[in-house]
Amino acid sequence: MSTTTTVGFTIPVDVVLIVLEDLELDDLISLSCTCKFLYDVVNEFGWLLYLRRHERQSFTLASARKRWSPLAQVKYNTLADRAWSHSKFVARPLSRAWSGNLQPVLAVSSSRLLVAAGGIIYSYAIHDPFTEGYATRFTYEGSYTFTFGPRTLDCDITNMVFIDDGGENRIVNIGFDDGYVERIDLPPHDSSNLRQRVTLRRAPDKALHIHERDTVESMSYSRNSFLSLSSWGSVALTDLSSPSTTTTTFHLGIRSWSSHLCMTASTPYAAFGITCTASPTPLFLHYILPSGLSPTASLTLHSPHQRPSAVYGITRPPPCSPLGDSDQIVVSGWYDGAVRVHDLRAPEQATSAAGRPTSLKPVLTLQDPWSPEPVYCVSCGGGSASFVAAGTARHSVVAFWDVRQPTKGWSVHAPGNDSSPVYSLILESSRLFGGTQSRSFVYDFGPGVTKDTYPSVPPASHRAIDRHLRPMNDGIDYYVLKYNHNRTDVTYTFAPL
Repeated sequence: MSTTTTVGFTIPVDVVLIVLEDLELDDLISLSCTCKFLYDVVNEFGWLLYLRRHERQSFTLASARKRWSPLAQVKYNTLADRAWSHSKFVARPLSRAWSGNLQPVLAVSSSRLLVAAGGIIYSYAIHDPFTEGYATRFTYEGSYTFTFGPRTLDCDITNMVFIDDGGENRIVNIGFDDGYVERIDLPPHDSSNLRQRVTLRRAPDKALHIHERDTVESMSYSRNSFLSLSSWGSVALTDLSSPSTTTTTFHLGIRSWSSHLCMTASTPYAAFGITCTASPTPLFLHYILPSGLSPTASLTLHSPHQRPSAVYGITRPPPCSPLGDSDQIVVSGWYDGAVRVHDLRAPEQATSAAGRPTSLKPVLTLQDPWSPEPVYCVSCGGGSASFVAAGTARHSVVAFWDVRQPTKGWSVHAPGNDSSPVYSLILESSRLFGGTQSRSFVYDFGPGVTKDTYPSVPPASHRAIDRHLRPMNDGIDYYVLKYNHNRTDVTYTFAPL
């Protein structure tokens, strides 16, 4: 065992490393200030050990983080967490309003953000920052449209998910409103032709899943397994790692909205959200057994309110969430405006009846007391991996809760304050991406955001909906309306009239 001598005492290095494994941020800072030896040890080992215990889910920072020192990563995370704790962020629209009212869907990887609206996919490239520990930059690459050939009707894109392709981040499974799920290899845009639109020919005869002209309502991907759900309950599950890509199917036989696939749990499962008019059980799990996906519900996740409802969004928390093992936590958004958290490890919350699957009560319910609007989508992440975000059905409102302080939530309207649902959300450690019927937007809680971090939006046109976009004087941020859920402490930030 090696030792080192500092002023006044001798410390075995192995002992120092053991101590470092349990130290928090303030302790590591204090320890690094004691002497040059401990400063070097903390820099070489301490920050890395700290990062392993405080993992942050950051899709758009993944590439940059590989080049940052552990200390730079800790600094970035700390500043972002502090911004989250004070609800401080930069709000930016990513584009002018689209033509017509559309229902967008988003997908993100380490190299690009895709926004599908109508039959068009808009692609934003992600670039590593010039300065270590600063925000990655986004530039608009161009768009993609799809066609069957001449004289065919366009189809809207209803779902989109990246599929592992060795880091290229160009293979995407796309669901259309005609019921087909197709795998598309997105070609690169011509870098000399900015805002280029590439037209791709669809191949429904080679579709991965076919839902018989029933709209593809939801898709989920986990560990090379891919799940799709149609609007009237057609379910298809495919193991993409198998050369034969075997697909199993069954029908729920009811209006269906959302799905979530988890292949990393000890017992893999698929969760489904439906409209339930006969009983208060619109959310349930089907276990995935060695023989395949169980055609009958294995577990129901219900609300204590005994009335019909629907579940429009399902997700799970990121690693290192205060909620615990993310594979065993199901977070869902409901028609009654609540976000409910179910813990599959909580047997004390379970009830059962003869001939019925076990029913599990929520361990946490989150709701904006000012808004009874249905929750259309949910996502988890944010500061300290402890936040839940919910997109609501009106006025482009996104609600946030820190699960460590669930009664101190807050909500914010998207830039432009569109009278629209928030249809899609992606939350990572320092950014939230979302989409309304008019445009996509981002809230950035991280340090180092400049005018060039996101594509510039042209000045307001004659269209009233664009005139509601109001940039701050610094040209970086946009005015938004924000309020706290605590009725005794309500704050607003208004766009100027």
